[in-house]
Amino acid sequence: MTSPVVIVGPHDDAHVVGIAQRVRTFGAEPLLLDAGCFPSALRITLGEDLEDVRIDGARVRPAAVYVRNMGTGALQAAGNAECDSAAERFRNWLVGRERADVLTATLSRWAHLGVPVYNGLAASPRMTKPFQLALLKQAGLPVPATRWTNDPGEVRSFAAAERVAYKPVSGGAATRELEADDLAPSRLELLSRSPVTFQSLMPGEDIRVYVLDGEVIAAIHIVSQAIDFRGHEERCVPVELPADVRQQCVRAAQVIGLRFTGMDLKRDAAGTLRFLELNGSPMFLGFDARAGTDIAGCLAARLASWLPASRGEQEYASAARSSEADRVRELAAG
Repeated sequence: MTSPVVIVGPHDDAHVVGIAQRVRTFGAEPLLLDAGCFPSALRITLGEDLEDVRIDGARVRPAAVYVRNMGTGALQAAGNAECDSAAERFRNWLVGRERADVLTATLSRWAHLGVPVYNGLAASPRMTKPFQLALLKQAGLPVPATRWTNDPGEVRSFAAAERVAYKPVSGGAATRELEADDLAPSRLELLSRSPVTFQSLMPGEDIRVYVLDGEVIAAIHIVSQAIDFRGHEERCVPVELPADVRQQCVRAAQVIGLRFTGMDLKRDAAGTLRFLELNGSPMFLGFDARAGTDIAGCLAARLASWLPASRGEQEYASAARSSEADRVRELAAG
């Protein structure tokens, strides 16, 4: 049985390529699991035993797994592609579902066996923003006042008290400030098509924080004059977070169940940094290039640390991980 570092994602994805290259610097050849190659060029066999996972004929129980992109959403969406008939569309959907089930079962088996997965499927329900922010708020972490709604009355009431920004529930479009024209009946009628996120507008700086296994490995101030910094970054500057904010970031990753995450925080008018989102598969190469951080190196080193080693190295690594876990628990306990 082989025990490689498995990297899940398209073989031409820049982050997949980058992490694979960094893992190789530790003397290990990672195994790339590309959903786009399954089943045409990638062979997967699952037996009735939990550990019976074979990839291209070899039994695999990874040392660690980095999930960049499972690709199952694209597989299941294949049924929506243009087809000659409803029957063909339905067949495509069924095939996509079959492929997605085998891929998710493979990852679920490894996670169930205790393989460290960055990040697995367990956190998926907590990745929707309306649930995620509510969990953070329940845990006592600072989040902005927010409404996810398709009710025009709720929007008018919320906007009457303060400046408000709006954006899609799942992303995909820029954040904008809610203006008077947006409260016109013709605009609010659009809510009958889709709910929208309405959130207290926060004028302070944007901070991106990366947490890996209970440790803040990078914090970056994204300098921008725009409400939504994406595409409007002037520069990215590494910053040192206060101890209480670092503790909050570690706690946030624990609450959502993410071993590795990039989280967005923004400062409100009173100066409080509030959590906007935790991402289970954050991009980081661009921030490394612009801010001089080494998030890729930290992640690759952590993945490689799980590779089989000599007994003495294993004992040292185990002791180091235990010490780190104790430190994380202390931080979480405050």
